[in-house]
Amino acid sequence: MTYHPKSEFMSVMMARGFLADCTDYQGLDDALSNGVVPAYIGFDATATSLHVGSLIQIMMLRWLQKTGHKPITLMGGGTTKVGDPSFRADERPLLTEEKIDENIAGIKRVFAAYMSYDESPNGALMLNNAEWLDNLNYLSFLRDIGRHFSINRMLSFESVKSRLDREQSLSFLEFNYMILQAYDFLELNRRYGCLLQLGGSDQWGNIVNGIDLTRRVLDHEIYGMTSHLLTTSDGKKMGKTADGAVWLNADLTAPYTFWQFWRNTTDADTGRFLKLYTELPVEECERLGALEGAEINAAKIILANEVTAMLHGADAAAAAEATAREVFEKGGVGDDLPTLTLSAADIADGISIVQVIVKAGLAGSGKEVKRLIADNGARLNDEPLTDAGLMITADMLATPIKLSAGKKRHALVQLG
Repeated sequence: MTYHPKSEFMSVMMARGFLADCTDYQGLDDALSNGVVPAYIGFDATATSLHVGSLIQIMMLRWLQKTGHKPITLMGGGTTKVGDPSFRADERPLLTEEKIDENIAGIKRVFAAYMSYDESPNGALMLNNAEWLDNLNYLSFLRDIGRHFSINRMLSFESVKSRLDREQSLSFLEFNYMILQAYDFLELNRRYGCLLQLGGSDQWGNIVNGIDLTRRVLDHEIYGMTSHLLTTSDGKKMGKTADGAVWLNADLTAPYTFWQFWRNTTDADTGRFLKLYTELPVEECERLGALEGAEINAAKIILANEVTAMLHGADAAAAAEATAREVFEKGGVGDDLPTLTLSAADIADGISIVQVIVKAGLAGSGKEVKRLIADNGARLNDEPLTDAGLMITADMLATPIKLSAGKKRHALVQLG
């Protein structure tokens, strides 16, 4: 992209690698240069927390506010009842209103760490689209809004086309989602002067629909900007691990586990993630990302500390780093320590150390573990493990524990 932006927000988006596409570079850049631009991202309430995959959008809103503009976090209390079909192979499960409200309450807790919700000109707004979607009159909506949508055009959007090309069912309920999201943009423009919708590149079709609808109904000029859909350098979807999603809420993913996720970033992703997920200067991110060998590990610790401090606070980041140093460096086990994450359900009644050692992959059977313990070959936090009947409880996993089998096989056990 050769466009040279004037506005600070667009400059940041381009320099740090956020920007994938924009509906009108010049028009948006002018609007951003001429005053406070309200911009929104919608978050459907499909779980009690957002995960790391949503963090790129949250960081876009954070930068928007830092550069003098007004972020709007839109909770999808209405649209969650339908479910976004974009690039999905099947219909989302329908949630009850009570479950949606519970999920929204959980999601809201995260945003205060990234944005200031206050009465200032660029103070963030928290809204819920149920406010205007729940009481729509169906016939009036069809007449006033539905007439602006062409079925032919809707069928041409990649998110719909890919589903139909695979001959997978797309319900009328889901087909309506893009109309409702377009209507959100119209209502936000009408009620709050919102000029910009941000989102992942998979939302391009929905964003364009909203812009087109608002032009037709209100004759207002509004804009859309998308970020790249992130995958890690090894092709994995951002925020997904072998143990499942990395959640932003501390009750679902402990701060130490969150810190460790970023510490385990691959060498190839380190510089890119520093630019996207921290506020360190771009030049410093590039310098750190270019380090090689053992030095890149220092850059990964900086990444983990910066991202964890922003979400969970500086104390949580410092505690996570201290725990990691204690576990990794004191034991001299290097960087590739396999990690077993136990859920609260796994250890509700306690779990035997024998089971844990097997689950961690340090032995093939309980009999082998007991023999290992009897031969003084097992250690817990570098101390000899002598009791094969030891039960591991949640209290014991307040910080991760290190298990060792012999001199060379080690694993970390943590509470997820």
